[in-house]
Amino acid sequence: MTQKTKEARAKRKADKAASTTARLQELQIRRVKSAQFFSGLFVLVLIVLGFCYINDSAYLGVHDPFTVWGELERKVHFIKSNILIFPDVEYVVHAAGKAPRVIDATAYFYITIVGTVLVSIFNWFISLLSRLFSKRRISKQLEPLTNLAQTALKLSSEADPVSMRKGYQAGDSFDEKQLHNLESAIDSIRADAPDAELHTGDKDLRGLEDAINSLIRRTRESYSQQIRFVSDASHELRTPIAVVKGYTDMLDRWGKKDEKILDESIAAIKIETDHMNKLVEQLLFLARGDSGKTKLNMEGFSLSDMVREVYEESMMIDPKHKWAISARDEVAAFGDVAMLKQATRILVDNAAKYTPEGNLIILRAATDQNGAPTIIVQDNGIGIAGQDMSHIFDRFYRSDPARNRQQGGTGLGLSIAKWIVDRHGGYFDVVSREDIGTRISIHLPQVKPEQVLA
Repeated sequence: MTQKTKEARAKRKADKAASTTARLQELQIRRVKSAQFFSGLFVLVLIVLGFCYINDSAYLGVHDPFTVWGELERKVHFIKSNILIFPDVEYVVHAAGKAPRVIDATAYFYITIVGTVLVSIFNWFISLLSRLFSKRRISKQLEPLTNLAQTALKLSSEADPVSMRKGYQAGDSFDEKQLHNLESAIDSIRADAPDAELHTGDKDLRGLEDAINSLIRRTRESYSQQIRFVSDASHELRTPIAVVKGYTDMLDRWGKKDEKILDESIAAIKIETDHMNKLVEQLLFLARGDSGKTKLNMEGFSLSDMVREVYEESMMIDPKHKWAISARDEVAAFGDVAMLKQATRILVDNAAKYTPEGNLIILRAATDQNGAPTIIVQDNGIGIAGQDMSHIFDRFYRSDPARNRQQGGTGLGLSIAKWIVDRHGGYFDVVSREDIGTRISIHLPQVKPEQVLA
């Protein structure tokens, strides 16, 4: 085989490795978009059929859907109105022996259109999140394979490629036939197969085979995690959207004349809007963090002062709990003050949610046995069940879904706190007993002399 042929083959390897990320990302995006389209279409059909059934059954006085479907003649009229270019919509039903009934469906029609637009915007947002999460992660997971292809390209241009291969001695055998078998085996891997693995049948390539299979498994786990994340985000936003739509329908039917229903609906819509806003902000924070766009402003600061600030804010915001602080000695730390303050607030908010009113919550700024700065939040609330301890930092994980819905949590707070602490090189220490309380400690790295606040 000539030198040019070798270089061409190695170049093809590099091109395949470089395009793998794009192919896998596109495959995942197509799956997400397909799921979004069919789920949206299904919901839209259910909404329209539900509207027809409610009005048809009220007209006939019969609730059997099969009877209602066969007994009526239905028509939809679009009538020109004086409001810009938007027509009025009438839904007309007629049964033999009865006078036709004309139902004003204008408000319902435009609410459905607005809802469809909002769902489309939401689907676009989820697709954007998928791209942000997947591209960087897939590229990182496939980096060893890309390096392998680039190394093969480099080796093919050297005078003595065998002797220069890392990890191979002069007597090692790694001939062109093995390279060809490896290329064929990699090319035959189906990226979308749930059990895709590399098998060359060559014992000399067993180590490389295991390394690539490990890479494939990590990539598959990354895809599964991303799909779960998108699915959970969709589920979390579906509930407040459904509540808003329900109250909007109630406003349309009765709220114009009933002031009590009007006030109740507006209050509920405000609550669900705030919940959605908080959830979207947290999703964007994690998306920016995972894509590497969030930068930390590292500096020396007083951890004691930061904990005092959180303590004073908590006393002002939540007077229903008792608050105590232990931060007499000055504790120095090095990190992003705003980020660490956010992580501390998340722990404080969780403690307040699951601690009965009137009970004590304690904040501490201290140094651990190694002299490292430590933030401690301790409560005597309901505690964490043993089987849930290993999952409390998972995104969207909730030990008791019904209880968390009542408390208004999103399941992302502790995930954000962990992301912040991980980026600082710190770790959590969690001690909890059910019906006794929980103590969560954030241990930060020790402060070097040059990092101490002047």
